[in-house]
Amino acid sequence: MNLIATDLSQPDMQALVSYLEHDVQPTIVLDTDYNIVAANTAYQRQFGVEDRPHVGAKCYRVSHQFAVPCDQAGEHCPMRKAHETRLPERVLHIHHTPRGPEHVDVELRPLLGRQGEVVGYVERLNSVAVAAAQPQHQGLVGRSVAFKDALTALQRAAPSPIPVLLQGESGTGKELFARALHEGSPRAGGPLVVVDCTGLTENLLESELFGYEKGAFTGALQRKIGLAEAAHGGTLFLDEIGEVPLAMQVKLLRLIESGSFRPVGSLRTVHSDFRLVCATHKPLKDMVGAGSFRQDLFYRISAFPIRLPALRERSDDLPLLIDSLLQRLAPGAVPRIDPQALRALTLYAWPGNIRELRNVLERARLFTDDGVIRIQDLPAELRNEAPVAAVSARLRGRKDLEQLAHALEVFEGSRSELAKELGMSERTLYRRLQALGGEGFSAMVDK
Repeated sequence: MNLIATDLSQPDMQALVSYLEHDVQPTIVLDTDYNIVAANTAYQRQFGVEDRPHVGAKCYRVSHQFAVPCDQAGEHCPMRKAHETRLPERVLHIHHTPRGPEHVDVELRPLLGRQGEVVGYVERLNSVAVAAAQPQHQGLVGRSVAFKDALTALQRAAPSPIPVLLQGESGTGKELFARALHEGSPRAGGPLVVVDCTGLTENLLESELFGYEKGAFTGALQRKIGLAEAAHGGTLFLDEIGEVPLAMQVKLLRLIESGSFRPVGSLRTVHSDFRLVCATHKPLKDMVGAGSFRQDLFYRISAFPIRLPALRERSDDLPLLIDSLLQRLAPGAVPRIDPQALRALTLYAWPGNIRELRNVLERARLFTDDGVIRIQDLPAELRNEAPVAAVSARLRGRKDLEQLAHALEVFEGSRSELAKELGMSERTLYRRLQALGGEGFSAMVDK
């Protein structure tokens, strides 16, 4: 392990450095002035760049290429917090690596001297394999604050057997998040079994989930293993669990609590060991109050809720998502977006989220003959209307106010110019901004 002479070069520090050299996880030792004073072989192998020494450099320069510490550049700095609390800190950062920008799970522990003072830090770094911070052919992609918040929660939940409830609008990528949870768990070597609960009657869902015996009903010509049994040793993902009929919820609760069930037409009890992940776009708490979703089932599946952001909440990710989706739609001959088309895509509110974005791009690439997607290749609602006019028809509901908030975030003109884009008077826009309140209202009022 590389080490430079500093105040940390005491016998106990030498022993720590010797110990960390045999750690398989990338690890560095920092002094209290952000200097990297040691880096083990695992760190050099994964994050090191040939002919560019890390030891002796500032951690924020190496990892982020910042000129100032992370907290002065808009990032959370675990060192600052750990210095105050004397406790370990864990954050998700985007680091510059030899492979490009990557999500890195950073765990920092303070080293205390004999008087209880902080004398240095040990920082372990773990690249997040289930999500990318650059265009990717598959899986989760994003760099925005909203995306990183969801990914941070995923990283916390994945190693645990705790049931996870993914909550988000349709098209926000709930199945991709469920797959990432599975791949980041100790059960990654087992199966991921997806059960789409949408539109299934009680009998059909029961036979799909629990399986059935030969002759259990008309058409049951042979025994069929249910999806719950097929998930043994892996993860069972119940997509759109809010669609499960009320009568079926009782049987589902028994399955979740005991891991046991009876196939349709059978007297035998089958046991299955699986990790449970559920997803919904419905307000389950409201459904509990209305009596259409069992309260005991709700609390059983929502031990660790993760909210997935709508696309309008992560507009910073649009260029990255567009590049990734085009790579997936047209591998080997990836179209590019011209600036005018990209601006229209950025200003649109995307009520259908990533699913809608994928559909728009797939359609647009079929209209381009020279490999460039232009604004005329986009659907009418993006090219013929004012870029933010998607929010002008209805601005009374909560979702519509969220779309107005999105328009405020991406619109670069004045309040009067925005009102003109929306086809309303400036006074009407002012009232809508008051309904939004908060920083968005203050920022636009100042324009």
